[in-house]
Amino acid sequence: MKRKLINFIGLAGILALISYAAAVIFSPLAYPGYDWIKQAVSDLSAEDAPSRMLWSQISAFYGIGGMICITCVAIFVSEKMISTKLFRIGIYMFAIMNLISDVGYKMFPLSDSGKEIDSFQDVMHMVVTAAVVLLSIVSLIILIIAGCRDKRVKGIGIWAAVALIMMFVGAIGTAAVPPDYFGIVERFSVFAAVGFNAVLGLYLFNGFSKANENE
Repeated sequence: MKRKLINFIGLAGILALISYAAAVIFSPLAYPGYDWIKQAVSDLSAEDAPSRMLWSQISAFYGIGGMICITCVAIFVSEKMISTKLFRIGIYMFAIMNLISDVGYKMFPLSDSGKEIDSFQDVMHMVVTAAVVLLSIVSLIILIIAGCRDKRVKGIGIWAAVALIMMFVGAIGTAAVPPDYFGIVERFSVFAAVGFNAVLGLYLFNGFSKANENE
């Protein structure tokens, strides 16, 4: 296929994933005493976190790259009428989730890393998290159903199922495992959406080739 600019922009999703993963891996170097097994990823970017500046530097491409990628994915599937209406709705909802995540977490970062949620800002941070999780789950379920109904997007449905399982592992795990292991299971959730966004970016790069085939 002859790729256009919008297809190459799909690679921004991959770069966003790399940027985020690098921030998660290297930001603890600027946070003395940080224990990734116990603590949440969001502690690294909290207002009082010593690693906040390093996090912002390393993850600089994460937010904008992810938004550019999913926005172009939504535009492409809309203009090309990829798969079914249900599938496209799932993509749009996933894009909205990314927007809420990017804007919401920048407006309401945790004020105190590793401490109790007791301020308005921290409460709003949790509200944003709830909205992001809800939209993620709903959009992924829709894409799974769309993948079951249309074999052309079956692969995306399978990836959506993997992302959803990762989210549930994180959500259930954080409540089920001892606090000493909170950080491990929490990372399943945080990487699920970023990873799935990268997958959609790859599909965009390839022009959703299978989804464009005639049934």
